[in-house]
Amino acid sequence: MPASAQTLEWLLDSDPAIRWQVERDLVGALEEVWQATRERVATEGFGAALLAKQDADGRWAGGAHFPAGFFDSDEREEPGQPWLATSWSLKDLREWGVDAAALEGTVSRLAESCRWEYDDMPFWGGEVDVCINSYTLAAGAWLGADVSRLVAWFPAHRLADGGWNCEAEEGDSVRSSFHSTLNAVRGILAYELFTGDLSMREARHGGEEYLLERGLMRRASTGEIVGDFVTEFVYPNTHRYSALTALDHFRDASLAEGSAPDARMHEAVELVRSMRQPDGTWLQTTPLPGRTWFDVDVGEGEPSRWLTLIGTRVLDWWNAGYQRFASA
Repeated sequence: MPASAQTLEWLLDSDPAIRWQVERDLVGALEEVWQATRERVATEGFGAALLAKQDADGRWAGGAHFPAGFFDSDEREEPGQPWLATSWSLKDLREWGVDAAALEGTVSRLAESCRWEYDDMPFWGGEVDVCINSYTLAAGAWLGADVSRLVAWFPAHRLADGGWNCEAEEGDSVRSSFHSTLNAVRGILAYELFTGDLSMREARHGGEEYLLERGLMRRASTGEIVGDFVTEFVYPNTHRYSALTALDHFRDASLAEGSAPDARMHEAVELVRSMRQPDGTWLQTTPLPGRTWFDVDVGEGEPSRWLTLIGTRVLDWWNAGYQRFASA
C-alpha cells in the first residue's frame, strides 16, 4: 500500500534533509526538483544548524568520537554517550545529503587537528573500532580524503563467520555482531557509491550474507530473535541495528547493483509492515540516551517523519521487487 496523499503531504512539510528524500524516493519527482531541495540542506534547517557548530579547526565539540574533556567529566557516568563530536556530526551531514563543497577545507583541517581518542591515531586512518571506521570510511569517500588504510582494513578484519564485531579487536569475541556488521556494510557501500571503487565488494557481500542467513533478525544457533533492538525503530539510530535500518541498507544495495530483493528478508519486511500505523506512519520508540546538538525527530510514541520516510521506501521497494518477480 503506497503512502496516502495526506501522509505524503505531511512528509513533504519537513526539513529539507527529509523533504528531498521524500521527493526522490516516494514522490518520484524530477531530479532537478529533489536536487534543488537537497541543495538547501546546507543552508537551512538541520544541516545548516550542524554546520554552524563546526569548530574553526574542523572538528565538532573539540573531539573525534567524544567531546573534548569527556573522559575527565561527570558526563562519562551518565547513560549513553554524547552524540556531538566529529565522527557523529560528519555521519549526520553525509546522510542528510549535504554537498561536500559545504565542508571545503575540512579534510585538511581534520588531518592536522583531529586524533582519535584511542591511541591518538590520525583521523582519516581510522582506529580499531568497526563502527567508527565505517563512519570514517564513508565520510572520507564523501569529502575526498585518503582512506586507503581503511580500504585495506575492512577485508582484513572480517571474522570467520563473515561479519564484523567491534569487540573482536579487544579479544572479547570471535562472533560477528549485527550492529557492527550492518555499520560495516553500510560504510563500504557508501564508499563504493562515492568513489566507484569496488575492491571491497566481496567483503561487503560476505557481511550481507551473514545478515541474510539470519533473516536480518535471528540467531543462527537457536533461531531466536537476536535482541529487542531488532524491533525498536528509532531515529537517530546512531550505531544501533534494527530490522528497518538493515532493510534500508539492502534497498540501497539492491538499487546500486540492480538486484532483486532477497526472499530471506521476508520476515523482517513483514515486521516493518506490521508496525505501520493505520494512518501510514511509524512511531518513534525510545530515543537513545546521550546529549545531542538539537532534536531532529519527535519524542517517544509520536509519529516520526524520518521513520515513515524509511519504512515507506523500504516497503515500496520490496513490493515493486515482488511484483517483478511474480510477473517474470
